[in-house]
Amino acid sequence: MNSLFDLGGKVALITGSSRGIGHALAVGLAEAGAHVIINARTSADVDHVVADLRAAGHAADGSVFDVTEPDQIERAVTAIETTIGPIDICVNNAGMQRRVPLHEVTPQLWAEVLDTNLTSAFLVGTAVARKMLPRKRGKIINICSIMSALGRPTTGAYTASKGGLKMLTQAMCADWASMGVQINAIGPGYFHTELTQPLVDDPVFDSWIKQRTPAGRWGTTEELVGSAVFLASRASDFVNGQIIYVDGGLLAVV
Repeated sequence: MNSLFDLGGKVALITGSSRGIGHALAVGLAEAGAHVIINARTSADVDHVVADLRAAGHAADGSVFDVTEPDQIERAVTAIETTIGPIDICVNNAGMQRRVPLHEVTPQLWAEVLDTNLTSAFLVGTAVARKMLPRKRGKIINICSIMSALGRPTTGAYTASKGGLKMLTQAMCADWASMGVQINAIGPGYFHTELTQPLVDDPVFDSWIKQRTPAGRWGTTEELVGSAVFLASRASDFVNGQIIYVDGGLLAVV
């Protein structure tokens, strides 16, 4: 049974993996046996994570590129495939949030959020898929959100991007499933990260989340690892175009 979830010998690229959810997923995939590729826009952000993973006995390398720049992505994917090996797993995790009332969102802010959260998954996903499809194997995991299904005030651009990412996941499935690639998504609920620290520190919002979530608490990033390992492994070979919501039950109740 354990062999179904064994990622030994697999190469996994995780975008935006120098901190937060991406970092937790990279550590989890490494612990499952994958050779992980840490990504961020600067060497400083990448190098210390790679060093920590190697010190823990894991196989890890870094790839510095901007997920919104097609040329950088193509060069990075080619370099990984040439110097490390075929990319077996791609986790499109890079993302951002800007909490602004929708009527105050500028075209520039809208474009920044959509480019980072949605277009990047298209750019990185297609660059990797062009390598996977001839091999007739591969796993692509998009990090969606409960905002792929719900909306909240001041999250308009983010919600639009994560709703689009849900449909991009299904579109990738429609085009690529028949060629041996599985494309799925994880939809985190409210997790305690560096980015959500201001919300955790807000007593009113913190109390509301704990009351609204059936589990009665925020999630920890490590609680996303199991779903990621499942979707990255042989255990999910007939799972395609799905979103696994990891939200403490938030979407299940009114």
